[in-house]
Amino acid sequence: MIALGTPELWFFCGSQHLYGLEALEQVRQNAGVVAKGLNDSSPVQIVFKGLLTTPEEITAALLEANSSADCAGVILWMHTFSPSKMWIRGLSNLKKPLCHLHTQFNRDLPWESIDMDFMNLNQAAHGDREAGFMHTRMRLERKVIVGHWTDPEVLERLNAWARAAWAWHDLQGARFARFGDNMRNVAVTEGDKVSAEMRFGFAVNGFGVGDLVAVVNAVTDSSINDLLEEYEQLYEIAPELQKTGSRHDSLRYSARLELGIKNFLEAGHFKGFTTTFEDLHGLEQLPGMAVQRLMAQGYGFAGEGDWKTSVLLRAMQVMGQGLTGGTSFMEDYTYHLEPNNHLVLGAHMLEISPSIAADKPRLEIHPLGIGGKADPVRMVFHARAGHALNASLVDMGNRFRLVVNQVKSITPPALPKLPVARAVWQCLPDFKTACAAWIYAGGAHHTGYSDCVTAEMLEDFAAMAGIEMLLIDEKTTSLREFKAELRYNDLIYAISQGLRA
Repeated sequence: MIALGTPELWFFCGSQHLYGLEALEQVRQNAGVVAKGLNDSSPVQIVFKGLLTTPEEITAALLEANSSADCAGVILWMHTFSPSKMWIRGLSNLKKPLCHLHTQFNRDLPWESIDMDFMNLNQAAHGDREAGFMHTRMRLERKVIVGHWTDPEVLERLNAWARAAWAWHDLQGARFARFGDNMRNVAVTEGDKVSAEMRFGFAVNGFGVGDLVAVVNAVTDSSINDLLEEYEQLYEIAPELQKTGSRHDSLRYSARLELGIKNFLEAGHFKGFTTTFEDLHGLEQLPGMAVQRLMAQGYGFAGEGDWKTSVLLRAMQVMGQGLTGGTSFMEDYTYHLEPNNHLVLGAHMLEISPSIAADKPRLEIHPLGIGGKADPVRMVFHARAGHALNASLVDMGNRFRLVVNQVKSITPPALPKLPVARAVWQCLPDFKTACAAWIYAGGAHHTGYSDCVTAEMLEDFAAMAGIEMLLIDEKTTSLREFKAELRYNDLIYAISQGLRA
């Protein structure tokens, strides 16, 4: 994935000097073993950064975490009792995501040999409760994970948080380019970019399409030829687009678009971008296949100037890095409303990532009927069947809201006359409940679609950002309760955030 850093998660263990140097050395060694065990299954490197036993050590360590460009988050564990007033100053200044791991070094108690030395050494049962009280008293946002550090469920939950922390770290200082403006008169793709930068840490700035055209036109024929060879290896190519075909020049121009956009993004250190079909001045085609391939390389993207979905897509791509599956820009396009078989057909004009493709994509060219440009090249495929989700980031004016719907993607019927990439899914818990809840929540028609990112990852990410998340899944059985949650959240976020959006 492009521009993907390799941050660390810093693991700290808490104790105190009450137990003596020998016990503290044993605590230090045990904590190192736990950190290594966690790291062995983590998508992000977990580094044991030390045993903390005094207010001064704690404050210095957490301030160092704040200032480190390598630290994406902090994991805390109290092996023994660590009086939590020692942690107040350090935690008051901590700006990185926080995970509280409530575990203990030994899994089983040695019932026949257990003595007070053992009891004094292994006090996480109440050491972590002391820590938990202070975290709650300070109103700290954190994830609490309970269980032995070798438990697969514990590791799965920690890894979800680690992926969210990775995505959060990736957005700090990230840059996104907006070619042209928002699609005219559309509301949900608008938003407050100032509030977004304050809340999430990324910046979005606009560029004239002419700025991009100059870079596209500067692409060399030799680089286009090299890219066409790559296309031949990866995709089926319609006869008219092949070297001897009548529309081969269109494929060459699509390759020019891909290289030009990528060169622009690389030069500006951008992690994502948007386009709009209403502003294509100087471009011969709406970027179709070019966008599809750039998404597959890790760039965030959304159409019609929708910068929020572009950013969300990048975050989801980072969360899913290395997992089986993919993530794509998506749009709820049209419905199949057969009784007892309600389905959503998701697609876009062209821009769906091949990372979610079930089979080898096919390169085709067809009229678009929108945008007023030459026929664009695109990849045609359908998405993999299986469990997936759609996520939408919307600006509610006084806060941001993340809406997530769990879905089940299916293999679609034959679609011989639909020349775009597409996904077909069943909504959970059911079509009518899910769509009504989505609309009540103000979810957008643009989403990040993924069959590798989980709702827990997105929940952890929302918590790090301090934003609201609403989950629509198999447990969403009452619209009355869902609407009540919306009303409660309006009140809670208004009180907790005050005037700062």
